[in-house]
Amino acid sequence: MTSADTLFSPANDPRVQAQQGRRSAVAGTDSASASPHPRRGPFRPDVWLNTRQRNATRLRVFYFRGFDIVGVGAVAAVAVAGLIPGALLSARLADIAPFGLGVLAILGLMRSLGLYRFEKGHGLARHLISVAGVVTAGIGLTAMLGLALHGAATPWSAYAQWGAATLVLLLGLHTAWSLLVADWRRSGVLTPNIVVVGATRYAQRLIQEALQRRDLNVLGVFDDRLARSPDAVEGVPVLGEADALLNHRLTPYIDRIVLAIDPKAEARVRDLTARLGALPIPLTLLVDPKAAEQRNAALETLAQAPLAPLEGPADPDRRAFNKRLQDIVLSLVGLMLLSPALLLIAALVRLDSPGPALFRQRRHGFNQEEIVVWKFRTMRHETADATAARQVTADDDRITRIGRFLRVSSLDELPQLLNVLRGEMSLVGPRPHAIGMKTGETESARLVADYAHRHRIKPGMTGWAAINGSRGPMHTAAEVRRRVQLDIDYIERQSFWLDLWVIAVTVPVLLGDRISVR
Repeated sequence: MTSADTLFSPANDPRVQAQQGRRSAVAGTDSASASPHPRRGPFRPDVWLNTRQRNATRLRVFYFRGFDIVGVGAVAAVAVAGLIPGALLSARLADIAPFGLGVLAILGLMRSLGLYRFEKGHGLARHLISVAGVVTAGIGLTAMLGLALHGAATPWSAYAQWGAATLVLLLGLHTAWSLLVADWRRSGVLTPNIVVVGATRYAQRLIQEALQRRDLNVLGVFDDRLARSPDAVEGVPVLGEADALLNHRLTPYIDRIVLAIDPKAEARVRDLTARLGALPIPLTLLVDPKAAEQRNAALETLAQAPLAPLEGPADPDRRAFNKRLQDIVLSLVGLMLLSPALLLIAALVRLDSPGPALFRQRRHGFNQEEIVVWKFRTMRHETADATAARQVTADDDRITRIGRFLRVSSLDELPQLLNVLRGEMSLVGPRPHAIGMKTGETESARLVADYAHRHRIKPGMTGWAAINGSRGPMHTAAEVRRRVQLDIDYIERQSFWLDLWVIAVTVPVLLGDRISVR
């Protein structure tokens, strides 16, 4: 993101008192701490989930709606079957239509009225009353259409039994959904994680308010003016300069970056926005209002953590859910159909050269999360290159005989179906690159300013770049730029149908590729 959202407007430039002495080292990516963050603060989460895992929890609302659709539809089918003697398929349209209208009305109102948001402050009783009101409206529409179609022969008892069963079912399901979401909120699974850029009085006031609310986590503060910044702001540690965020160990856990600087300092705002815009994390410009009511409204915007919205036009959450459902179904089918081939390839790898059949490599996933990617081993075990410090070339002496065939055909990537099933990867997306991968003598990520934008979506087994000739090692900066541009093009165009197209053409395109070296 290259522009910042503005929450409210400031009064004066921030001034941070200089402190005597500085810390000997600023915690960052080289910290030896085993936790995802190097210092403890007042907002230390009870449950450490990265952004991908938290998004997966938010998307479970689509499963809630799926259960509702199946349940309400099943109750209606039973009601029609009880009303119509003989086979259900022989029922007249006049008998089915009232129930169909009621089902559509109930499910449509549940979605359009936001009853799948489970927002904070909406208690269980209020939510269940809303559900009961929606079911009552559906029953009313069913009865009116039935009366119009059947007149005096209207089956009132059938409508009443259907309505009562639907009401009991939805009240039970939504009680379970509400209690589950409430437990997620209590455990912090849905609590947003933010970091603040700028050790200013604006940051201090934000943290003070957040400590009182306890509905968002401020993981750390970053400031380019380390010589004048304190060690901590209201107990939240100052972890380094703004650029440290580009590869910090905290980055995969951050949901939003808040710029707590004076927006009147336009040059500094533009500079920070441009630098941090390389990250796949939303950016917000925080400005400090005088009224407490305005401050609370602004913090509410930051802290809101509803589940993914179902109402309204197509949005990224819905696309993410559809993509995840596609991944689960196709990867399961793929694993079942390909299991004999997987076992055969594993045996051939072991017979071809000493060492394990599988090779593990740490790579960057969504939001720069570190994931372990599985592949069939294609190199001699003693020459395995976990960081891709030396990229593969034609006639590379490290590659085994079976490995050469596996790489040309891309069969070495098949174990990544397990990564897809686990939710760390997708079937289609930017290919995950090894952490620290080099192009020549330079780390590839340093060659293109927009490189991190590749991480705005989960990496894929195949992708737009792969079917457009950009696959395998990258030996020049121009190749890195082309790969990144193709990946960004895919991210901006991603859709269910585009993914199906990429999957469909992957095999013929890769088998016909005689240029790329892998």
